[in-house]
Amino acid sequence: MARKTKPLVEVAARTEDGRVPLGIMNTKQALDLPEELDVEISHPDEEAGATDNFIDRDELRRVRRKAHGKA
Repeated sequence: MARKTKPLVEVAARTEDGRVPLGIMNTKQALDLPEELDVEISHPDEEAGATDNFIDRDELRRVRRKAHGKA
């Protein structure tokens, strides 16, 4: 039986010195990061690590809820 994989996103911190990549994570891991950390997150519909299409946490929450069938 095929197993559905979790969407992956690239997460980067925004600092005074610019963008610092933190890594590739699933959407839950990205949303579990401390709120105090200013991050940009690649859109989960794009290839993590290979896109410049970034969203914020609020948009990621909406995308995640929609993917899980929760309006």
